[in-house]
Amino acid sequence: MVKLAEKIEAEKENVDKALANLKDVLKRDKKTVIELSAMATFLHNFYGGVENILKQSLKAKDINIPKTARWHKELLKISASNNIISDGMSDKLLEYLTFRHFFVHGYGFMLEEEPLEELTDDVFEIWNNFCLEIDAFLNCRKQ
Repeated sequence: MVKLAEKIEAEKENVDKALANLKDVLKRDKKTVIELSAMATFLHNFYGGVENILKQSLKAKDINIPKTARWHKELLKISASNNIISDGMSDKLLEYLTFRHFFVHGYGFMLEEEPLEELTDDVFEIWNNFCLEIDAFLNCRKQ
């Protein structure tokens, strides 16, 4: 069976690739609906990776996620209350969860550059801090 740390490392590599692609899109001066859609996709990939890491971490602790319509939000709360991530990180990720909902249920032509850029302004720092918190959680599990 694959260890939790290996699963998380594989997920981190995927998010790193998505964020590298996001950086490439951000370098473009003019952003058409194509570039905006690419930005949105990579932000969605980022948040999907975060959720996958949190789900695997909770599973490793034998903690179930309620099967409700609000399970995405509950995932953040449960992860924070079980010291996988901090309350502050949970709060920051909530903004990306809100975006995820829009992305899944909206249309690409509805994307606007300014809100996407606001999300991209913080995503790299949030990802780095999230990884630090997950690494701390993994190190605590080893002891």
